[in-house]
Amino acid sequence: MNHRTTTVTLLLSAVLALSACSSDDDKADKPKAKPSATAPELTQKQKDEAARSAGLPPKPDAVERAKLIRALQAAAPDVVRYEDKAVDAARNQCMAINGKAKRLDWLASQRFTYKDVTTTEEQGTDINEALKATGFCGV
Repeated sequence: MNHRTTTVTLLLSAVLALSACSSDDDKADKPKAKPSATAPELTQKQKDEAARSAGLPPKPDAVERAKLIRALQAAAPDVVRYEDKAVDAARNQCMAINGKAKRLDWLASQRFTYKDVTTTEEQGTDINEALKATGFCGV
């Protein structure tokens, strides 16, 4: 009997010892992340230069925007239903064009598909040609 009592006591001690190890103890063993130094804030000029380096044209002024909208409308009439989205999509497509991305027509079809506007790859080809012809993507 004494042998069984000793075994049970040892098992209970082991269970209690293991249950005493909580997840808080695990956290204490891990090194705490040091607060990182905040990066210096970029000036607007630095942000614009970084965007230009990535091939992103600046937001167009009123005259350039009207020219862009007309070119996009000629290429795929529905894409200009939401003019702000069309301008943003055109700027992003320019990054792909300037970066010499592959499957540009497919990318254009994806970028210019939003809400209730669906753009085909064939229209994507026309959009890419319009962006190149207007010079909008030149940075």
